[in-house]
Amino acid sequence: MLENLKKKKLATIILAAGKGTRMHSDLAKVLHLLRGKPMLSYPVALAREMGSQIIVIIVGHQSDLIRNTIKGEDLVFIEQKEQLGTGHAVLQASETLQNFEGETLILCGDIPLLMPSTVDALLESHSLCHASVTVLTTIMDDPTGYGRIVRGKGNAVLKIVEERDATEEEKGIREINSGIYCVESKFLFESVGQIDNNNAQEEYYLTDILEIAGRMGCKTNSFSVHNHIEVMGINTREDLERADRIMEKMK
Repeated sequence: MLENLKKKKLATIILAAGKGTRMHSDLAKVLHLLRGKPMLSYPVALAREMGSQIIVIIVGHQSDLIRNTIKGEDLVFIEQKEQLGTGHAVLQASETLQNFEGETLILCGDIPLLMPSTVDALLESHSLCHASVTVLTTIMDDPTGYGRIVRGKGNAVLKIVEERDATEEEKGIREINSGIYCVESKFLFESVGQIDNNNAQEEYYLTDILEIAGRMGCKTNSFSVHNHIEVMGINTREDLERADRIMEKMK
């Protein structure tokens, strides 16, 4: 089953435009070294292992340095000149992928611990459900700071609510958004074009495509990873050191 899925056309977008101010460094967050390699090299390697035909990396801070550090003929770098949110970041890839027919995997440049087996399972779930969008989720004992997965009838994903916009009831939800998705490409660019910035951050949230899918009558899906460490984002030097220790144990 998984081999058949890998033969389907797959593009990958890697979000890597953030500066990473909490790293307290002038170096772009995704270029900080993890086990001797730039952090961004891990999602790039994962995208390649999944059989991506094209890999689009959305860059911003120190874009030239990133291009000169992470190389490959299969890589397309696109600069997000203004940091207006994850939805706006994905929208930058619309021209490059406008004629791409297949699925688009969306990865984060600061999530280096994600396992190929988990992404295989995500792609399989997406295919079997004939979904327009599948979000990778996980359960957190303390979900503070993460977008919450709001479900409706039949356990369908209705929407993802960012913490700053969540009600007290929604803040009690422990299932969170990892920031990783598999999306039918045509739907992806139809939906990101409809995102607005009517939220606390005044940003264009990629998470809104779940709610837009519901309005369009498109099927939403989720796949949950049991080990939440896999989707741990690296935001601080302490996070980086923790990820280094985890990778050492995985050797």
